[in-house]
Amino acid sequence: MLFVRGSGNCVQCDTPLRKSNFRVQLFEDPAIDKEVEIRKKVLKIYNKRDFDFSSLREYNDYLERVEEIVYNLTNNLEVEGTKQIMEAYQRENRDTIQKNKAKLTREQEELEELLLLEQQGNEQRRLETLQEEQRQLQAKRKSKQALLDELERSHVPATILLAQHKDRAAQLETQIEKQKQVVKTTIFSTGIPMESVASVYCVQTLSVVLCLVWEQDLISSIVSSHSYLQPSETE
Repeated sequence: MLFVRGSGNCVQCDTPLRKSNFRVQLFEDPAIDKEVEIRKKVLKIYNKRDFDFSSLREYNDYLERVEEIVYNLTNNLEVEGTKQIMEAYQRENRDTIQKNKAKLTREQEELEELLLLEQQGNEQRRLETLQEEQRQLQAKRKSKQALLDELERSHVPATILLAQHKDRAAQLETQIEKQKQVVKTTIFSTGIPMESVASVYCVQTLSVVLCLVWEQDLISSIVSSHSYLQPSETE
């Protein structure tokens, strides 16, 4: 309730306080929290990168000066002198600071765009996986009903039906293996890799194979439990 109006007096010493000068503590150790906050403020001014220097030695010296500033402000050592050094540096390097800040903003935007594209890709793959699972479930149900209808109508022995389904499954598996061997790293003009197209084909074909395997298991169980499905040799 102290900062309901944006400012207020300390309940103990009656010192005027402003809400803008306070923040939520993020770390359990207040010393670490203080250092992190100071470092963020310092790096907004000292935002040069390694390519801004002619040698690695100059860049390392620059980083040492930054660490010294952070250490002094965190531990309340030569605070006024350190602030004056920061103000002087900011005046002398104003253009460079603004340029690097704009460059960093662009890099952050590009990174956020890449992350967004990655999230969209992950979501698309998740939806494709769900759709494939639904297709497999529907295909399994249709195969079950079709197989039962075929067993009821057909005069072909169940063992022959089983052999036919095994042959179909083997042929489809061979097609999958051939497709994997011919896939190469080729990018179409649309930017879609050939592997993506082939992988979709393989997944869809694999679902058919899984259904055929399931049909084989179903036929095997029917053959073992219902021997009357096979016609006798005298017929």
